[in-house]
Amino acid sequence: MEAHPSDVWQMESNIKDKIVFASPKDETERAVLAGACVRKLGIKFPAVLDEFANSTERDYTAWPDRIYLIDAKGRIAFKSKPGPFGFRPNELRSALGRLLPGS
Repeated sequence: MEAHPSDVWQMESNIKDKIVFASPKDETERAVLAGACVRKLGIKFPAVLDEFANSTERDYTAWPDRIYLIDAKGRIAFKSKPGPFGFRPNELRSALGRLLPGS
């Protein structure tokens, strides 16, 4: 789901940073917004979209922000505490080390 859309709950920082979007009405609008956010935020890793009914969001309970590490078999190898304050980069690094020994 979109964070802080203008038609639901707009943050002052979004207005200041000119990141003001209404909730998308369909998957096409969601894809356009996601692309704009990836470019504006300079995200360098692959980003994926949940389908419009947000089943992945419900299954993973990713709100507030979470970091997940998924192994090659599609299983959750690491799930962070709620972020951003619960993010512990060293815990993720350790999980990656267990998943990818020798790296």
